[in-house]
Amino acid sequence: MKLLEKLLIKIEDTLHLGGCLGLVAVAALINADILLRLFFNRPVQIQFELTELYLMPALATLSLSRVFRDGGHLALDFMPQHLPGALDPIVTKLRLLLPAVFFAAVTWMSGKFALKAILHGDVEYGAIDWPLGWAYAVIPLGCSVLLLRLLYDAFNSEPLLERTTNSMGGE
Repeated sequence: MKLLEKLLIKIEDTLHLGGCLGLVAVAALINADILLRLFFNRPVQIQFELTELYLMPALATLSLSRVFRDGGHLALDFMPQHLPGALDPIVTKLRLLLPAVFFAAVTWMSGKFALKAILHGDVEYGAIDWPLGWAYAVIPLGCSVLLLRLLYDAFNSEPLLERTTNSMGGE
């Protein structure tokens, strides 16, 4: 199980790095576009399409699993963290498996959509002809890794919260 967790961590960290680099690229492109428009009246021709089609979906999905692993998402807790008796492990698993079902559906549907766009050669026409399938492919990629993380955490003997608390120096 430790080998699987190490592999999952490497994948999550790599995708998170990609998402972070996408954020840097968005900031650089938008600032370059602003400055070039301001000083030279010449926009960065590819900025809008590149940001909208490729970088924003990457920002939204590639870091999902890593941020979940780190406990970084906003959450509304409406139940105590631990419940007495046999109910606790059941609720703990359900809190991971129900979102896993949702992200399995998102992965499946977005994967079908991306594959269809790749096979049909769907293109966004602009200053450059942008192949849309590869732009769409980051969504099932990011969601599938989150799905793997949710399933791993649901069936791992040490719950995510305990691993996160222990790694942050908690009790």
